[in-house]
Amino acid sequence: MKTGGQLIVDTLVANGTDRIYCVPGESYLAVLDALHDSPIRTIVCRQEGGAAMMADCHGRLTGKPGICFVTRGPGATNASAGIHIAMQDSVPVILFIGQVASHAKQREAFQEVDYVRFFGDIAKWVVEIDDAARIPEFVTRAFAVATSGRPGPVVISLSEDMLTSLAEAPAALPHTPVETRPGEAELDALEKLLGKAKRPFVILGGTRWDAAAVARMRTIAEAWSLPVGCSFRRQMLFDHLHPNYAGDVGIGINPKLATAIKQADLVLLIGGRMGEMPSSDYTLLKSPYPDQTLVHVHADAGELGRVYRPTLAINASPSAFVEAFAGRKPAATPAWADETPKLHAAYLDWSTPPESGPGAVQMGPIMNYLEKMLPDDAILTNGAGNYATWVHRFHRSRRFATQAAPTSGSMGYGTPAAVAAKELFPERDVIAFAGDGCFLMNGQEFATAVQYDLPIIVVVVNNGIYGTIRMHQEREYPGRVVATDLKNPDFAALARAYGGHGETVDKTADFAPAFERARASGKPSIVEIRLDPEAITPTRTMTQIRDRT
Repeated sequence: MKTGGQLIVDTLVANGTDRIYCVPGESYLAVLDALHDSPIRTIVCRQEGGAAMMADCHGRLTGKPGICFVTRGPGATNASAGIHIAMQDSVPVILFIGQVASHAKQREAFQEVDYVRFFGDIAKWVVEIDDAARIPEFVTRAFAVATSGRPGPVVISLSEDMLTSLAEAPAALPHTPVETRPGEAELDALEKLLGKAKRPFVILGGTRWDAAAVARMRTIAEAWSLPVGCSFRRQMLFDHLHPNYAGDVGIGINPKLATAIKQADLVLLIGGRMGEMPSSDYTLLKSPYPDQTLVHVHADAGELGRVYRPTLAINASPSAFVEAFAGRKPAATPAWADETPKLHAAYLDWSTPPESGPGAVQMGPIMNYLEKMLPDDAILTNGAGNYATWVHRFHRSRRFATQAAPTSGSMGYGTPAAVAAKELFPERDVIAFAGDGCFLMNGQEFATAVQYDLPIIVVVVNNGIYGTIRMHQEREYPGRVVATDLKNPDFAALARAYGGHGETVDKTADFAPAFERARASGKPSIVEIRLDPEAITPTRTMTQIRDRT
């Protein structure tokens, strides 16, 4: 006989869980007590949104469900931001929520929420456990649901009295991974379509990739001379300095790349959904009937034909598909072979940062310095905002599992993601990028980095405004500024107050020595860049946007 709390922890261990992220709550004290004697590492966070985003980063970088525990009511609603990210980004996460006791349900008891209704549209599956004997069944099923098909978040509500009740349950067994593989007929059909194509293009996206799959995709691209682009915030799926790489298919796409995709006669979309952002509001691929021949490869049959009608639909995970197709070779040198290097050259030109701009701090030289200094396995994280353009456009990713950023466009992600990344890979450099507004949404997780001695470096790009919103505001309502100015703390002093290392950059030449001091400190660090708000994009100033020039 074991308590429900013990059964929860036993089932997590059986399914390979080695760490969880949490904010403690009285509603699941029995689980916390069971964790005391378990091999699972418990990372205590400062806010439930940050904890859920750490779990998302864990799932994003490992492919295994990130596990998060929060308390009921306010704790669960705070965590919903991370669940929304995991859902839109197809990341495996399991969120456990302490629930009110059984006798108090349906009375609007203290902090009571109906989680099935609350999370119903932003989670892949939501369930409440009332019978401790069924814990191994439900929790193991949660691992299967979170990782199969299109991965996503699962939410499990735990009645408080159930966690302390004793029950006899079967020993938990690990979930059985489900793989979807392409058939030979589908591979033959793809080979024929490629044989007829004149201007094919490959777009990589989604999750369920690993380092081996990325390597096989490179082999396929080389064999077929295929130009390859990576979907929005999935840049780690292809080496940016490989001669077949054509650029990222996301916000602010290279116009030459957009033209190449629109003019392609065949698009091979592997793993991604090609949503609103990577499709440039459904203009690169028209919905529901693309102008191009579309071959869509996805692990979830429900995504095939959901937004676009494909010419050929292949229900397979990216890793299984590239493994199966890697042995196929073209009968002759493809007709487009000479065009692929031109697209790569256009990418290299597009991803070379400008050397000048308004103000005393130039982001272009800073990005050049980071590109030369950071090792290929450095992990870069970020949230959302115009500052992220500098990372996505000018950082040239070389390896898998080096990027954690929300395709859902959620602010506040970079700092908690960096904490989780450094926890997972302590030997690697982890750099978080954040705007001033973005950092202060979950910047309290810098305290978590200090608590666990995780020497992340947070680069805070401070321009004193909600930059993306101000840019749109100035474009649509020029000169009528409302609700986009910010008065910020001294971020370097804030880092020191937390027990970390702080630096302030007021001019371009300050950055390199400041960054090197932060790196050498061995502490979690904040490097604040005080950027002129006129430098709103790499190519246009705020005045130019306001004046529509």
